[in-house]
This record gives sequence, structure tokens and C-alpha cells, in this order.
Amino acid sequence: MSVIDLWAERHIQAALNKGELSSLDGEGKPLQLEDDSLIPPELRAGYRILRNSGYLPVELQQRKDALTLSQMLQSLSIDDPNYTSISKQLALLELKLKQANVNTDFLHGNYAVSISEQITRKSDTK
Repeated sequence: MSVIDLWAERHIQAALNKGELSSLDGEGKPLQLEDDSLIPPELRAGYRILRNSGYLPVELQQRKDALTLSQMLQSLSIDDPNYTSISKQLALLELKLKQANVNTDFLHGNYAVSISEQITRKSDTK
């Protein structure tokens, strides 16, 4: 164990002995660990802090924004003055997502069709 690990353990044990860690939210319940295996180990703590603070990674925020713009476009007619502007914003976001190697099929409805085809194929093979 490193000096930092020993120091942390000593402080945790002192807090336990004083009762400072009792009656906390979630005490006695299993931890809700999320899969962060795709995040490099040196970035995991930072990502966890940001996620717990309500921030999303850039790619996820862009994906969320793209979905919002796509829904807005579906509710507008082509003649609407905002249609062209929103369409350009969506095209730019889609380009950024593709550059980040994020699949953009979810914007075109192909994703749902692909999933239903796979489910149908799997049920046919059984």
C-alpha cells in the first residue's frame, strides 16, 4: 500500500470510530456501479465527478441536442422560416458526431428498423 492509501485508510477508520459515516443515504445498500470500462483509467474519476454533477460528455450532449433538433424539424413544415436554420444546425451536429465516431442512424429512423429486423431474424431462427 502506498502512503496515500494508508493515510486515506487511517482517516476512514477514524471517521468510522467517531460514527461520522453512519446514517448516510444508501447505507447498507449495494453500490450502483456504472460501467466505465471504455473510459481510460486516468480519466474515470473526472468523468464520474462530472456525471454526478449532471454534466454529460460532449458526444452525449451533442447526441441529445441532435435528437431535440430532429424532433423540432419533424414538427415544422418545410415552408417554416426556421426549418432551414434548424436543418443546418442538425447537419452540423451530425457531422460532428460522425467525426467523433458516433453512429448517427438514430437521427434517420434506421436504428429502429434495424433492431426490429434483428429481433425478427432471431425469433425466426428459434
